[in-house]
Amino acid sequence: MNRSEQEGFRQRLLALRIELRDLEAMSAEACKPVELDQSMVGRLSRIDAMQGAQMAQEASRRRQQQLVRISGALARINSGDYGYCSLCNEDISIGRLGIDPTYTLCIHCAEKSI
Repeated sequence: MNRSEQEGFRQRLLALRIELRDLEAMSAEACKPVELDQSMVGRLSRIDAMQGAQMAQEASRRRQQQLVRISGALARINSGDYGYCSLCNEDISIGRLGIDPTYTLCIHCAEKSI
């Protein structure tokens, strides 16, 4: 992988990180616990609100995991290890990284680990 390709992935990762952080900030309100005041909301509405809060918390957990993977990919770019499989040290194809620039395994090692 040449430097311009790495820089393209760096820019993509940085943009994705900004997008995820913005989403996290916008959804912070949805993750708050549901108030159980029965005089304000009916039982079914509370159940819907609780389910919505759980879904928002799970989405937040997944965004946090993705942010960790992005940080790892950016660190690998800085160290010169980006684009190499973490198990066999072979190149990860550009097409595979195009699908998800945080991948750490080549297709062969990824298939073995399933």
